[in-house]
Amino acid sequence: MAARRTKADAARRAALLAYCRIDELSPEEEPVFDGMVQAAVSYMEQAGIDEPEAGTPRRGQYDLCLSALVLDAWDRRGITVAEKSAVDNPSFRRRINQLKLTAPVSNMDTGG
Repeated sequence: MAARRTKADAARRAALLAYCRIDELSPEEEPVFDGMVQAAVSYMEQAGIDEPEAGTPRRGQYDLCLSALVLDAWDRRGITVAEKSAVDNPSFRRRINQLKLTAPVSNMDTGG
């Protein structure tokens, strides 16, 4: 049974599909794509980056990073990669670092 999507989930999914330039997914590709989105969200969480509030500048940076992670996973979903070595995207790395270094501090983190 497919998970029920909220309006926000549907909007995010549509934006990610557009970013990846995917017009339509086959039924076999649907769970693969959804798994890649979940993996990207998990990566951001494990990097210490919580999803910012919608409409904020941080959310724009977050969405760009999330999109880049999903696109990279989609492009590299095969067993082999055509190029001999993968090169890190410096723009992506700068965005991730910016988000990590400017994350809001909670009262729990300050001992207050």
